[in-house]
Amino acid sequence: MTAAAARDDALAALGASSFDLLVVGGGIVGCAVAWLGARAGLRVALVERGDLAGATSSASSKLIHGGLRYLQMGDVRLVREAHAERHALAGVVAPHLVRPRAFLVPVYRGGPVRATKLRAGLMLYGGLGRFEDGGGSLLRPQAARAAVPALRVAGLRAAGRYVDHETNDARLTIAVARAAALSGACMATRVEVRALRLVAGRVRGADCADTLGGSELAIDATCVVNATGPWVDEVRRMADPAAPRSLRFAKGAHLIVSLDAPWSAALTTPLEGGRVQFANPWEGALLVGTTDEPYEGDPRSLEVTEGDVEQIVRESRSSIEPGVVERDRILSSFAGVRVLPQGEGETPSARRETVFERGAQGMLSIAGGKFTTFRRIALGALEHLRGDLALHTLERAPVPLPGAADPDVVADRLLRAHPSLEVAGARQLARFHGSDALELLEPARADPSLLEPLAPGAPEGAAQVLWAREREWALTDDDVLSRRTTLAALGRAEDARARVRELLR
Repeated sequence: MTAAAARDDALAALGASSFDLLVVGGGIVGCAVAWLGARAGLRVALVERGDLAGATSSASSKLIHGGLRYLQMGDVRLVREAHAERHALAGVVAPHLVRPRAFLVPVYRGGPVRATKLRAGLMLYGGLGRFEDGGGSLLRPQAARAAVPALRVAGLRAAGRYVDHETNDARLTIAVARAAALSGACMATRVEVRALRLVAGRVRGADCADTLGGSELAIDATCVVNATGPWVDEVRRMADPAAPRSLRFAKGAHLIVSLDAPWSAALTTPLEGGRVQFANPWEGALLVGTTDEPYEGDPRSLEVTEGDVEQIVRESRSSIEPGVVERDRILSSFAGVRVLPQGEGETPSARRETVFERGAQGMLSIAGGKFTTFRRIALGALEHLRGDLALHTLERAPVPLPGAADPDVVADRLLRAHPSLEVAGARQLARFHGSDALELLEPARADPSLLEPLAPGAPEGAAQVLWAREREWALTDDDVLSRRTTLAALGRAEDARARVRELLR
């Protein structure tokens, strides 16, 4: 069944059924609420105005991490929770999508961080993670340069080493969405909430529009969760036009640049003012960022500016030799907004806490928080609604997402089953889809052309587009190029666009 046909079925079900829970927003938090709610036995619907992971949830630093710099802000509780979640994600929930990555923190003569303070911080960081990834260590400059060949050594005193995890944020979001659907949730994209349905002064659903077909539909639900990220206040005002602003935004921009020599570790470079810059070898390229500054505009208009590029390139030279992060090496760029609670002070020092707000009409709005802790945020949302939904038990233990498996084992099985498959393609399939990759490639037994790369040098093949169309709600070429694959991120989108469009028909 194509995504379009499945979507038609979902639209019919949305208008014909009554739900316990309607989730508005198809980012990582909304999908997680739908997943865990459906697993708890609720009748769940989720609607998303655009594509799944279409905004903030595909514009992160691609890290699942405890947040080393949050120790400096004194947020020990957040770091402890994030550590617990990253180990749950890597060990149980999504071992194929969440993988360990060593990080180096360079210490320069006259820089903002001292080696003795860093050593103590790494020990505390490791302790909050129960030393499951070690307690951190200090490397001499020569050893640090061996791990990061482009590391600037002039003035380098030492480098702290610790372990966090990396991911593909869009693919993780889509995996959670698939888990929700397989647990019984009714999911539909390109459905916009135009108004909330009020019954006796309580929010009991939403009036929506199919932005592709133009039809209207009314969704009845006992409870509504507003998980729309930067648009939380916009939806809140549908219930209460006088609702005050509850959020502020911080813009984070990133660059992806070509990488000539492989790195065996990423960099976390301390900057003045308490910020850090990450430089992470990701999917064969280098992901560099992020900026962190107030953003007052419409999140729909967010873009990477010339100033953002200049800042990232300039700051990279704090720890990376010139010639590595340069304008002529940029493959792509992206920006997202961090949703922060209203408050005073600079955005880099703002607490990354989650805010749950229950309006007078009963709708629950979720704002802020870390991508890493999405599962805990979803559990917190359901806890707030426990009485309304008669939730007697709520499963808190981590459970696997579809395809959860050791990616190395899966890659070996794929290469044995499909000897003509490129090694890079097998490894990427295993990392992105886990054991589901075996089913994904099943059509290629009858049609080997489905193994052919979508663009020169790309690991993605045509079979992935068919899977995205049939199992992952992909409706447009950009859905595939930007969020189901790395083609846009690695500068290969235009080479693959025509083939992707053909396969989506």
